[in-house]
Amino acid sequence: MLTESLVAVSADPRVELLVAQSPGPAGRALLVIHGGPDWDHTYLRDPLSELAGQHRLVLPDLRGCGGSTRSLPSGCYTPDAAVADLLTVLDRLGLADVDLLGFSYGGLLAQRLAVTAPSRVRRLIIASSSIGPVPEGAFAGWAERDRRVAAEAAVWSGSGLTGPALARAAAVAGAPANVWRAEKLPGYLDRLSAVNFSGDWLRPWRAGTLPPAHVPAAAQRLSLLGVPVLLLHGEHDMTTPAALITRAAARIPGATAVILGDAITAGQRGQGFAAEAAGALLAWAEQRHPGVYASIRPPNPASERVLRKIGMRLTASYTDEDGVRNVYRRRPG
Repeated sequence: MLTESLVAVSADPRVELLVAQSPGPAGRALLVIHGGPDWDHTYLRDPLSELAGQHRLVLPDLRGCGGSTRSLPSGCYTPDAAVADLLTVLDRLGLADVDLLGFSYGGLLAQRLAVTAPSRVRRLIIASSSIGPVPEGAFAGWAERDRRVAAEAAVWSGSGLTGPALARAAAVAGAPANVWRAEKLPGYLDRLSAVNFSGDWLRPWRAGTLPPAHVPAAAQRLSLLGVPVLLLHGEHDMTTPAALITRAAARIPGATAVILGDAITAGQRGQGFAAEAAGALLAWAEQRHPGVYASIRPPNPASERVLRKIGMRLTASYTDEDGVRNVYRRRPG
């Protein structure tokens, strides 16, 4: 069960964040950063609520979002300001360090928080985001993506909408680019209908004054943290190619890449919360993506332990241009 409260994070300007929390041990707190950024945290409650009790869940709405303080001057909306707010939330809640999970734009903020205050992060999970900017032309020739993103592009370029109405319309129009299987669209749209969209971050973004959220030399700097990193991504993601995520994991010691969709790819190593998060998200993914599997390159005992913990077993091997790969699947029952 989640309870909500307002947490003061800044006196000038006055900013309060709405923070939803679950009971759980402070030593196993999980801070979750939503995306958008003009969304709120509510779309992330499922499946993360499955971790409540085992972990103390902390899900804030960013400044300018959801139930948090809104209508600040445009210059108050920056990645660094958002990170400062989140660190203050940890201070106010008496949390010395946390497991950190960021989705989409929140994944960029999670990386920024981790390199800004590395002592506050035990383990880092980055979902549906990117490690560094996506190269121009990364999706060239993918006609299916061109078709699916066209409706959202039209909203941004010619709808005439502004503020929360624009943020909501773009999210709804962009649903086909976020849900691969058409039969799952109604459930996704139901989830969007409950989001309290805002438009505060749109103002500096559209004016060209919003600073970039990407961490410079992200993979290199994440490598220096010395903490386990779990990269969760969709195989058909239309914002960042999945191949870039697996390559990033290969450059970060202690990173595991999990690709959801028709396949899961587990990278170099992962343990502890990586197994729990992967297990919860895998169960959720399997309801939407039948036939999920994992592919790793042996020898890789740490990743093999993670896969066994979440109920997957070695079922086959194959050889590609880089050598042998072992395939793991979840056995029914």
